[in-house]
Amino acid sequence: MTATPAASRAAEILARPVSLNGLTVPNRIAMAPMTRMFSPGGIPGENVASYYGRRAAAGVGLIVTEGTYVGHDSAGQSDRVPRFHGEEQLAGWAKVAEAVHAGGGTIVPQLWHIGMVRNQGEPPVADAPAVGPSGVRPDGTEGTGKVMTQRDLDDVIGAFAEAAAAAERIGFDGVEIHGAHGYLVDQFLWAGTNRRTDAYGGDAVARTRFAAEIVAAVRQTVSAEFPVIFRYSQWKQEAYDARLAETPEELEAILAPLAAAGVDAFHASTRRYWVPEFDGSDLNLAGWTKKLTGRPTITVGSVGLDGDFIKAFQGQGSAVRNLDDLLDRLERDEFDMVAVGRALLQDPEWAAKILAGRFDELKPYDTAALKTLS
Repeated sequence: MTATPAASRAAEILARPVSLNGLTVPNRIAMAPMTRMFSPGGIPGENVASYYGRRAAAGVGLIVTEGTYVGHDSAGQSDRVPRFHGEEQLAGWAKVAEAVHAGGGTIVPQLWHIGMVRNQGEPPVADAPAVGPSGVRPDGTEGTGKVMTQRDLDDVIGAFAEAAAAAERIGFDGVEIHGAHGYLVDQFLWAGTNRRTDAYGGDAVARTRFAAEIVAAVRQTVSAEFPVIFRYSQWKQEAYDARLAETPEELEAILAPLAAAGVDAFHASTRRYWVPEFDGSDLNLAGWTKKLTGRPTITVGSVGLDGDFIKAFQGQGSAVRNLDDLLDRLERDEFDMVAVGRALLQDPEWAAKILAGRFDELKPYDTAALKTLS
């Protein structure tokens, strides 16, 4: 097959290596974290290792795993979501890392605490309460959980640091801290859920303190060249129109303390990567993040597909979307990497097809892909 000009351009731009602190990622394609719930007992098995390994072997440069619960009783609410603590769980994750490395890729676990989103009574620790900055859910519901004490904050910070140390010990290439989508870390960042009057609440800088302390603890626990990625978003699972910042100046007030604490790269989550973040500029959230911090950034949001992912996970498929705009943005260094979600869920060979210019073989997204670990 003779490569078309468009195919050659895609291969040239996406195949360039990129450095995240001490890690060289072989290309610009990342796999976005997507909760799959195929890990009974929180233990990723051979099927999970094969799932990630197939995508690495097909050309994904960086795998960001599905969210994994840190070692805190209130961190999650499913016994089928993997955990990043415990002997059996970490042994399973070590095999996942081996499979990805065997395929030529790199891998980071996404470290996760869901906070006030938790419903008490659910596993893995049924009697653990939902915890958060102010006992407020992202949808505004009050009085359903525990307001975190300093002891609670310290325990969670320690759990993130312990998980990061474990990741380095068992062979992962870095870690990603989940600070997005209305979960615990994001509940501190957003004024809608953080109503504290102590040092962890108030203005944007104060609301960032908890996240920055997690980053600093992780940074101190791992080696200097081990990448620490921070994922954040404006929108929340239960508040799609929510915003951390209305202006670039407000965003900088949030990001600067995180960068100073030791974030090596930011993963800016949006629902549609092509939507400008602020009036007067075409830059998306990842573009503004790179401009304000100077750190490498990863963009994400309906990459390769024309439909919003929220509707997709509610049962709607999506057609293949042209990548020209994405390539234009990468070429002018608006951001450094692109994370792909549903397109990679649908087709493990998506990266290989893009890099080889086999655009005619790309598949539209079908929600049936959610039911298997193909």
